[in-house]
Amino acid sequence: MTEPEPSYEESIERLRAVVDLLEDGNLGLEESLRLFEEGMNLSRRCEERLRVVEEQVRVLTERPEPPA
Repeated sequence: MTEPEPSYEESIERLRAVVDLLEDGNLGLEESLRLFEEGMNLSRRCEERLRVVEEQVRVLTERPEPPA
């Protein structure tokens, strides 16, 4: 059974943690590369989720008002 995909907020929280770890500079090359890849994947996932939500908001705000 696969784990459910993390929420946007969980992904952002993990991305911040990854950035903090990388900025500390105390990791080896392989671990840094692994975390960098994870961070890029998280960033892409968050960007895609935002794109979808922005499109949903656009569609909702462009709907004509129902007749009175």
